[in-house]
Amino acid sequence: MPVPLGQAFTYAVPAELVHEVSRGARVLIEFGRRKVLGIVLDVAEREPDVPLDKLKSLVAVVEQRPVLPLELLEFLQELARYYVAPIGEVMQLAVPAVERSQAKLLAHTGGARVIGRLLQVAKATGAEPSAALRGSAKPILEHLQQTGSTSLTELEEKWPSARAAVKRLVASGVVEIEEREAPRDAFFSAAVARDTPPELTAAQDAAVKAVCGQLSVNERAAFLLDGVTASGKTEVYLRAVQHTVACGKAAIVLVPEIALTPQLVARFRARLGDSIAVLHSGLSDTERHSMWRALRDGELRVAVGARSALFAPVEKLGLLCVDEEHDGSFKQEEGVRYNARDMALLRAHRAGAVCVLGSATPAISTLALVTQGRLQHLRLPSRARQSAVLPEVEVVDLRRQGAGPSGEPLISIRLHRELSATLEAKNQAILFLNRRGFSPSLVCDVCGKTLECPHCAVSLTLHRARGERLRCHYCDYECRRPAACPACAGTPWIEEGAGTERIEQLLAESFPSARVARLDRDVASGAGGEKILERMRSGEIDILVGTQMVTKGHDLPRVTLVGVLNADAALSFPDYRAAERSFHLFVQVAGRAGRGDHPGRVLIQTRQPSHPAIVCAVRHDVSTFVEQELRLREELGYPPFSRLALLRCDAVEEARAEQAAKQLVVVARNAAGRAVQILGPSPAPIARLRGRFRFHVLLKAQERNDLRKALLALARAEVDRHVRKVIDVDPVSML
Repeated sequence: MPVPLGQAFTYAVPAELVHEVSRGARVLIEFGRRKVLGIVLDVAEREPDVPLDKLKSLVAVVEQRPVLPLELLEFLQELARYYVAPIGEVMQLAVPAVERSQAKLLAHTGGARVIGRLLQVAKATGAEPSAALRGSAKPILEHLQQTGSTSLTELEEKWPSARAAVKRLVASGVVEIEEREAPRDAFFSAAVARDTPPELTAAQDAAVKAVCGQLSVNERAAFLLDGVTASGKTEVYLRAVQHTVACGKAAIVLVPEIALTPQLVARFRARLGDSIAVLHSGLSDTERHSMWRALRDGELRVAVGARSALFAPVEKLGLLCVDEEHDGSFKQEEGVRYNARDMALLRAHRAGAVCVLGSATPAISTLALVTQGRLQHLRLPSRARQSAVLPEVEVVDLRRQGAGPSGEPLISIRLHRELSATLEAKNQAILFLNRRGFSPSLVCDVCGKTLECPHCAVSLTLHRARGERLRCHYCDYECRRPAACPACAGTPWIEEGAGTERIEQLLAESFPSARVARLDRDVASGAGGEKILERMRSGEIDILVGTQMVTKGHDLPRVTLVGVLNADAALSFPDYRAAERSFHLFVQVAGRAGRGDHPGRVLIQTRQPSHPAIVCAVRHDVSTFVEQELRLREELGYPPFSRLALLRCDAVEEARAEQAAKQLVVVARNAAGRAVQILGPSPAPIARLRGRFRFHVLLKAQERNDLRKALLALARAEVDRHVRKVIDVDPVSML
């Protein structure tokens, strides 16, 4: 039910509906003065907790068939308990908007028809085939018996005479043709040729056998696929998914940001055809509903997508893969604050399925699960292509290295020379800087005032490409660049620091013959990011400057130089995970270099060359970094040596937010006693955001049950109605 309350509600079942109601069924109910659509969580004959005469009755059963598979329904209930989240909001994660809306219409019609392009699909009926089958008919039938169903278009790609052969199979009664709604999505706009699976390396072969072995014996298992960049993790996923489908089961593959991984989707289509569902935020409600229906009805058995694909309503879940499992994008930071990586392990375990977490830089929490024996460790220690070796990494000490001809310290003379050599060799370069815009702040040269957002406690960023506009990257407030300082009327402004926009301009000036482009959130809205990457792959770009978007798993064979312009920005974050996050960034962005036939080089520019995250990244030494980081966390009592939750109180009035946080600290202490360490309340690192003052309370405990006692008490506690409280279990962002 789309009601953001932390409880379920009890309704009486009229006698005429008793045989129609089941767990997961959609029903029409009265809620207050409205009629809304609800989902049945449980059905029982016991006496309710409230008097019978106080209970409302169900209005109607919209659809007897459960809207969600029982396995998924129970998983969602467990997710709600773990994150102390309203069950209504959790249900919204799995039920698309089209299914949640139009309750009255659905109650009368029993379902809404979604109109779309139709696709002719052939599927085996299970009837005994004729012994006289000949030509391409026999392999086509075998293919359909293995896959369940395939579009005629795909069959014709593999067998040119497929349409005639299918007609014979239909006449024999062993195959039938039906029309289905074709997926309408940008990832399916261009045809993709079917590929030939490459020969596996010994390490890949061992990994595939381990995963497929568990799939064959129908036993739950969880693996960490720990492979260096370009070691061929995607090929392992592909083989495992193929085996899952051949076993008659379904597979889900999660990626950090689907809009930036067109190559991965293309590879899945090349291997599996168009019989896959691609789930991402760019889909319209109708398109999402089409994919959801096809998955629920078993027409599609493979779902690829970002974190929301975790809730794909597949039957017989056999495999769940999480690519780049370390990536913070798997954590939902609004609404229900779940971590798709953690919940993938939970869903697979509950479903008796196999879960594979893959990364070149596994999260420390994931490696801790390996140590505890909860994950089997599979290693891919070298790159899949023999000619591709890990790049040479060099540290550039910005304290001793001067600026190049541009005059910008972040384009050091060392980096300038390497860029010149790369361009001369007709190769490509990627430069990583995690700051958008032209300049991160404007400072008055007279009084020293920094222009800040009126709604957030952060400086405004100058964007030249937007016409000398200042913008807040947290609330999207925007204004013109003022002619004079609002504090002292002084006119000289100092543009402090550099963002990707400024670096792009300086590189274009320094290398006039080079084709320079930028990849950040300002230019990558919609399909923009994919277009830029396609230009990079086709050789239309020589130097690509970007934020974290360039660190993702892109395969760009002509890139031989990668530069991390300012490693210190990531290291200085107020977060106990700052070193781990920085190490992941450095190794991942370095992994974009040298993936083709030419060796790669990586320059990491820093003023802290002795920092462990940098020293270990230079050596590609994951184990030493993890060992040092674990020692430090154990001393400080941070995860994986404790359980962590963050309580945030925010309000328009600072005093109200602080007072509410103090009251809730008392509630938590009374509920859990000394078993839970409580830190705070204190102002959040960004003390004011979107016009609201924010206070944080950090809760740490050795045992999850102790922490849960405190969190349940906090969830039930009433606070000032002007104050908003948020509980974040296993927080990733501490800002």
